[in-house]
Amino acid sequence: TDQLIILKTKSFNYTQRVNLLMKYTIYLIILTMGLSNFQVEAQELKPIYASNPFLSSYKTPFNVPPFHLIKNEHYKPAIQEGILIQRREVDGIANNKNIPTFENTILALENSGELLTKVTTVFYNINSANTNDEIQKIANEIAPLISTHSDNINLNEKLFAKVKTIWNQKDQLNLTLEQNKLLEKTYKEFVRNGANLNASDKEKLRAINNEIAVLTLKFDQNILAETNNYEYVVNKKEQLAGLPEELITAAAETAKGKGKKGKWVITLSNSSVMPFLQYCSNRQLREEIWKAYKNRCNNGNEFDNNAIALQIANRRAEKARLLGYRTHAHYVLEESMAKTPEKVMTFLNQLWTPALEKAKVEEAQIKQMMLAEGIKDNVQPYDWRYYSEKIRIEKFNLDEQELRPYFSLDAVTNGVFMVCDKLYGLQFKELKNIPTYHDEVTAWEVMEKNGKHLGILYMDFYPRSSKQGGAWMTSYKPQQKEGDKRIPPIISIVCNFSKPTADAPALFTFDEVTTYFHEFGHALHGLLSNVSYKSLAGTNVYRDFVELPSQVMENWAADPAVLKMYAKHYKTGEVIPDALIQKLEKSGTYGQGFATVEYLASAFLDMDFHTSTTTITGTAEAFENESMKKIGLIPSIIPRHRANYFSHIFAGGYSAGYYSYIWSGVLDTDAFDQFKKTSLFDSEKANSFRINILEKGGTEEPMDLYKKFRGSEPSIEPLLKKRGLETPTK
Repeated sequence: TDQLIILKTKSFNYTQRVNLLMKYTIYLIILTMGLSNFQVEAQELKPIYASNPFLSSYKTPFNVPPFHLIKNEHYKPAIQEGILIQRREVDGIANNKNIPTFENTILALENSGELLTKVTTVFYNINSANTNDEIQKIANEIAPLISTHSDNINLNEKLFAKVKTIWNQKDQLNLTLEQNKLLEKTYKEFVRNGANLNASDKEKLRAINNEIAVLTLKFDQNILAETNNYEYVVNKKEQLAGLPEELITAAAETAKGKGKKGKWVITLSNSSVMPFLQYCSNRQLREEIWKAYKNRCNNGNEFDNNAIALQIANRRAEKARLLGYRTHAHYVLEESMAKTPEKVMTFLNQLWTPALEKAKVEEAQIKQMMLAEGIKDNVQPYDWRYYSEKIRIEKFNLDEQELRPYFSLDAVTNGVFMVCDKLYGLQFKELKNIPTYHDEVTAWEVMEKNGKHLGILYMDFYPRSSKQGGAWMTSYKPQQKEGDKRIPPIISIVCNFSKPTADAPALFTFDEVTTYFHEFGHALHGLLSNVSYKSLAGTNVYRDFVELPSQVMENWAADPAVLKMYAKHYKTGEVIPDALIQKLEKSGTYGQGFATVEYLASAFLDMDFHTSTTTITGTAEAFENESMKKIGLIPSIIPRHRANYFSHIFAGGYSAGYYSYIWSGVLDTDAFDQFKKTSLFDSEKANSFRINILEKGGTEEPMDLYKKFRGSEPSIEPLLKKRGLETPTK
């Protein structure tokens, strides 16, 4: 009886309730026949449905995930049940005797798999932001299950026949713009996932997909393990000469947390290693830490990614050829603004020459300072950040440590909220009575100016051993509509910023400030989405368009007028002085040679891995070395992401797409240039950007959306000017 209550709960859709009712009808028949196994099977169902928060009826504020109830053992049974339910839903669509229509096929597919999506979304987000050994074990177990299930849908011949029938009739169906886009996306996904292959090739594709699913997971797990396993213990404070006192304090607190009180620990998290390389005057120690950082997953141990990276690249190439594409890059870029690898390479080369020239000028300046200090060695990668900071102080009288007191977490958060208010009228209210997946996570209700609810935002700022490195935005529930009713999204941003210490709140570097604004731009893309279908909502756009909303937000972070509004000293409340802002402005393009070259090097490496027409042999490191030799990368710079820890392309969604950051850079600098011509908070332009970019998701072609906002295609000139690449100084 207690199980039958489930049939009345709103958390189960019609199909699920019917399926449960059928199960219990059968059990009742068995019971009346006196068969003894009824009680056993009913008892087996009870823990699955009654105690699993994914399967039971639950209610949380704003329908957020019940993080306080979810345990590791809940994931796999819920995923298995989700697969079972969606399989029945898909079979129902494929075997429907009625004539295929948009509603009974395309829309039905869009709405299928509700439970599976709900569970996997939570699981994979937790696996990235708050993982543990048990979760990683589950991830390895479910990866083949999810891959097989996806293939069972994409390779279902009866289902594809129905989709193809509707596709062939699309011009006669009088579909709306969004319906057309959903139909196009659905049809292309079937074709691009092998629906047109013969039976033999479909089996080959299944095997490749399963292998890639497991390999990409292992690649990411290795990076986390290698990062967590390393620590450099400093026994004497004088070894940390050059480091600001707050960084020394942070290293001491890291040591204390690891049971090494009275010592100092440097880890490979960016918030630890990058400031160390920037300030530590001990060159030998900088080299030690740098080598550990750049050799992650390249040490010949159990976490080595050399073979895995090549396996992923080769399997992807094999899959692309099987699907009729020359390379994986040709396959990926078909669904992008760039369209072809050739266009991407032309674009990258256009930037490479001036960037490399500027980097060589910067290298010569570093060499000159090193010689003045009696160091005759060539400039090494572990010298760049240290001497760049010294030159910044000498040339612009700007010490980045001067900035940090003005960029406390509270100050920067207020700045982000203020910009969102002035541009879009958004309001933010912190929620204390809402479940979160970790004590450090905060939750916020996002509202219109008039108080109308828009969505929920989680924010998770600090590094920990259970979290992957980097920064990202994700979704726990995308926006969609049920009829005319907007179903609000649940969005999250996850970062690895400098932590607070016993003596001070979290004080950010300016790079961390920029990252905060960047990820918040992604969050706005998800929060302000206003489309009908979840698969077209928010950031479900071309990869080389998705960075526009994020990168355009960075521009407000650095604008002098905006800095005066939010950058306030954490002790005194003093507004950041004009003199400090002027120093920041003057140094704006300094170091852009290095920053652009290390980024472009990774973009070229990505393209080389994914445009290969032959099987890649040897090691990932050897392949990388050849790739860098080809473009003429100077020895004093390494790629921002080396092959063995390039999670963007080997574990994330950026394969043959890492170039998209700078591609979107053209769009974002051009867009912000329009604001600067009138007003930073021009209401007409802000409203146009919201309506034509942030609300539209993937419902139209990106360039069409951009032109609706801008009035024309973007120019590359603002990007070159911003990076100081238009006329490099000799």
